This record gives sequence, structure tokens and C-alpha cells, in this order.
Amino acid sequence: MTVRSNGGSREPGTVPAFAWWLAALAGVTYASWVLQFPLNPGLDPVNGYVSELSASDQPLHYLFAAGDFVSGLLTIVVVTAVLRSVRPRGCALAGWLALVVFGAFSIADSLFAMDCAPNSDTTCALRERAGKVSFAHQFHSVTSVCVVTAGIISLIALTIASRRDRRWPVIARWSWLLLVIETVTAVATLPLMYAGVLLGVVERAQVAMISIWLFVIAAQLRADRRRAHRAGSPARTVPARWTVGPGLRPERRNGPDDGAWEKAART
Repeated sequence: MTVRSNGGSREPGTVPAFAWWLAALAGVTYASWVLQFPLNPGLDPVNGYVSELSASDQPLHYLFAAGDFVSGLLTIVVVTAVLRSVRPRGCALAGWLALVVFGAFSIADSLFAMDCAPNSDTTCALRERAGKVSFAHQFHSVTSVCVVTAGIISLIALTIASRRDRRWPVIARWSWLLLVIETVTAVATLPLMYAGVLLGVVERAQVAMISIWLFVIAAQLRADRRRAHRAGSPARTVPARWTVGPGLRPERRNGPDDGAWEKAART
């Protein structure tokens, strides 16, 4: 990714080619919840949390936990590559660091899994209200809130940076829409939690926006790689087969009519 020094970075830099691939893969793995429909259809997708897929008593819970873990790890690797290459400042730096926090708490989300699915299992809900769940189950709500908060902060900061500096056109074009949807769904969660309805739908919309956000970042990194490649490509030239100068012997180059040139050189 290349940026200007005005509000973006100290010096131009280009992010390694692998970064956009990893960002796209992070978006894919963060969307692992869609596998619920063929793998765990019994969990309520309308009112159940996405995190319930990785609850310890759910089938294939390791698969869904691995999705969060891999996505968080890849996001941290991508941001590290960006920070090493671009050295952003201001809002841009805040946005990338927020993505590091997002990645860290995504990993924590996978490690501190819930014991059971409270919105799909009445017994689990009663255990939760009685406080008879593990620390990991209780702490999971903290990590989940931090993931969403960090994702929104990264959207806000990088949206401001991309529009103010008129750089990162892919981010500038799509991030504001993702920011609006992510913020609306996050705010809507509070009354829906009180009402106890549609929590699963709203949370899945939030997670989907974060996945798309990672795809947008991947697209921006790829676009900047292509632009840097075009800017750095040398002009194509056709090499001469022979170079003759005053007082110099002809220098041979490979060609179909080398024999004719050799005769001319001897004369």
C-alpha cells in the first residue's frame, strides 16, 4: 500500500504481496459461521448468538473456534506488514491498531469459549443466571464486545483517513457503508437483548460486515500492489544484436542473421 506523507505516512511504502491474500483469507475464516446451516442446523440462527456455535457442548465447536482464531491471527499479521511498510500516523495509525485489537480479541474469543448455548438451551440459560458457568463462559461476553468495538473503531478511523487524505480509494468507497450498517446493528443489539428477539440475525449481520471489511482491506492492498507494480515497471526495449563504435570490435548478440554481420565485421 502506498500513501502520501501528508497525514498518511512518513515515506511511501509498499506492503508485501502476501498481505492482501492473508486479509482475504481472514475474511473467509471469520465467516465460518455460515457452516452452521449444513453442520449444526439445530442451533437457533434467529435468536442464538454466533458464539454459541463454538460453545463447548456444541458439535464441531472446534471448527468454529478455529475460524475466529485463524482470522484474528491473520489480521494481526496483515496489520504488522502494513505498519512495517507504510508507517501510518493519526487516524490511519489508530485504525490499523484497532484492527490489531480486533485480531487479539478474536483469538481470545476462540480461547474463552462458552460452556453451552444459553439462547438455544433452557438449562444453559438457567445455569448462566445462577452463575454456575465457568470463567471462560463469563469472560466470553467481554471479548465479544471488544471485538465489535475494535472493528467499529477501525472502520471509523480508516474511513476518516482515506477520505481526508484522498488515498485508499477502495476503503474510501466502501467503508462508510459498512460503518453505517455495523453501527446500526450494534446499537440495535441493546433493545433486542432486552426483548430477547432477533439477536442471532443482528449479530450475524455484524459479523458479516466485519468479514466484508476484511475483504475491502484485501482489495485495497491488492489495488496498491498493482499500482506500485505499474509505476515501477521499466520501459520495454529491444536490445541491439551488435554494438559497433569507433575503435571498437563488434560485440556479438544472438540473432538470426549473425553470419551476415560477421562478414560485415571482417570487412
